[in-house]
Amino acid sequence: MDLRELVSALNDFASPSLAESWDNVGLLVEPSPPHPVNTLFLTNDLTEEVMEEAVQKKADLILSYHPPIFRPLKRVTWKTWKERLVVRALEHRIGIYSPHTAYDALPQGVNNWLAKGLGACTSIPLHPSTAPSYPAESTHRVEFCTANTEHLDVVLSKIKDIQEISCLTTFPARVEGEEQTQVSVSCSQKALLEVVALLSQNSLLIHKTEILLLQKPVLPHTGMGRLCTMSEPVSLSDIIERVKSHLKLPHVRLAVGMGKTLGSPVKKTALCAGSGSSVLRGVEADLYLTGEMSHHEVLDAVANGISVILCEHSNTERGFLSELHDMLAIHLQNKINIIVSEKDRDPLQVA
Repeated sequence: MDLRELVSALNDFASPSLAESWDNVGLLVEPSPPHPVNTLFLTNDLTEEVMEEAVQKKADLILSYHPPIFRPLKRVTWKTWKERLVVRALEHRIGIYSPHTAYDALPQGVNNWLAKGLGACTSIPLHPSTAPSYPAESTHRVEFCTANTEHLDVVLSKIKDIQEISCLTTFPARVEGEEQTQVSVSCSQKALLEVVALLSQNSLLIHKTEILLLQKPVLPHTGMGRLCTMSEPVSLSDIIERVKSHLKLPHVRLAVGMGKTLGSPVKKTALCAGSGSSVLRGVEADLYLTGEMSHHEVLDAVANGISVILCEHSNTERGFLSELHDMLAIHLQNKINIIVSEKDRDPLQVA
């Protein structure tokens, strides 16, 4: 499979538009075309040790969940480890692709996988994702009505000359017992200013004008974080054991909420893979489950009676790679070899 064909397929699997605005996702390193891909190499973090593994296994494209290039590089030398990753990738003709938060938002993505560790529950996104574009490629709709059809023809003619008007419709309406013509104009934000300026020239028209902000449609089951409601309440101690088993961890870090104990029932869990503070902040739940939070954010949660389980950042993400392997094999119709890194691991350990 050619690299560009594969990237298109990966983008179809999880659109980069699902990623957070601050993120850096998609194809990050591209060898000169044509570049056939026979082996796709999956990793959570692309370290130098993992890069060496990818070279040894003759990978043609590395899918690194975390983007190894996040802040812009001013140079590509042998001086820093991230620059060396780029050098090594290009020397060995290996592309690098990163999905990051696009996989967080995906209905069958990282957070969905993390929620499976809780047991039987229903979950909804904490911050739902919206479609990448507005309905009819417009951001606003302007509506007004008038009984003066002669003057209306002049106004409509001028509106039609404005660029970025996607839809203009008229239909009869009865307003306060009087037969009038209702006008609806769908337009971009730039065109909105011109439409309003035009209508402002007629005090009667502008007086009867409404401006509606069109909302991007919410995508079902898609978004950042998850609020999980257990089918039956489970004790905090049981949840801890379930999480450890699911993540294959010998231990987790725990902060017990004020007034709670290990035997306290957990009905609602708010979770976010990785660093979940900004996603979990202010959410009402019995438990927060994430990779890492700051000291003061943990204190805030505990003071509000919310217990916190921290598993270290990448431990809440890495296990998803085995599921991703199977999903991509189906999505790509088994056209390429897909392997998961054996060297990828969380940098923190208990000494």
